[in-house]
Amino acid sequence: MSEEFERSILNIDRLVEALPSDDRIRFHDLFAVSTVVGELCPPESMYSWIEAHFGSVEAVLRQRIVKITNLVTCEGSLFNELRARRPIEVAGAGDIEAIIRESEGDPFCAPLLGTPEDIFGRVEGQCSITASNIAKYDGFHGLVIFDYHNPLDFTAEEFRDWVETAVLWAQRAHGQNEEFKYPFLLWNCLWRGGASIVHGHLQIALGCDMHYAKIESLRRVALAYRSSHGRSYFDDLCRVHRALGLAHERDGTHLLAYLTPVKEKEVLLISDRVDEDFEHATFKALRCFRDRLGVTSFNLAIYMPPLAEVEEDWSGFPVVARLVDRGHYMTKTADIGAMELYAASVIASDPFRVIEALATELDKV
Repeated sequence: MSEEFERSILNIDRLVEALPSDDRIRFHDLFAVSTVVGELCPPESMYSWIEAHFGSVEAVLRQRIVKITNLVTCEGSLFNELRARRPIEVAGAGDIEAIIRESEGDPFCAPLLGTPEDIFGRVEGQCSITASNIAKYDGFHGLVIFDYHNPLDFTAEEFRDWVETAVLWAQRAHGQNEEFKYPFLLWNCLWRGGASIVHGHLQIALGCDMHYAKIESLRRVALAYRSSHGRSYFDDLCRVHRALGLAHERDGTHLLAYLTPVKEKEVLLISDRVDEDFEHATFKALRCFRDRLGVTSFNLAIYMPPLAEVEEDWSGFPVVARLVDRGHYMTKTADIGAMELYAASVIASDPFRVIEALATELDKV
């Protein structure tokens, strides 16, 4: 296999064909790939503008676009690296650290005074404290508020404390009402990530009756895959990504630069349980986003099986974390539009570049 084909999503079809037969079969059980070329004819009056934004006129005349669909989950992504160079309006210049400092004094800076507590009280971590979300997603919906204001300034120990405090909150909520069994942890970081308050905080929700719709959907399609193929969907997902050079495994946690990302640079982490190794691997991915990939706004979601026995089959369902970049904090253009909401995700970043950055970060102590 030629080196030029080894590290680009635009050459995924050639990469797949070079896989050993067992891995290639698994890939085609999981994914469908197609490639098209988009052509255009700009007027000469546009040449200087095109050259300024895209490097050359030739770069836009014939654009190779790769479409990948996850046949199991029906997630789909359209890759065209040229879209990363399209002109996007920026609201202005600003130092992110200074902007965050200017927001100090919000209600989460004094949580005992500025936030309500849950009916079972608060859970206190070493560097965090919980609150009850005042506008709830569900019957139990809490916050894990960081001791420090800046959400981008955190250590491995602090991140571990936040996750463990969230899990303990879910257990306390379940103890309050045993009908609530389905935990979902999320972190919307800064404005483009959907945070209404800058001060660092995670959110934890606990549902009843069944898991949240997208998690329940994943459980069902994973069971259907196992029934059809006699293999674990999650095992095959990790194996295929590893065969393509898009995954790393550390202490039982698999990190994948996902082939059908919901948006830019999405990373999946898959583990048997929420433990110290999983928490450290997730911290490493977050640190890679922050320090190597220049990400300031992101979304982190952690899917977990139910806290107690339920009627439906959760056997073989792991803990799954999803981490995605939400774009530059000063950009005015939304990163999600009608295509992402109703059709397929349009992606400018290359998963092979993401896994390279992750691999470098994982090698650090």
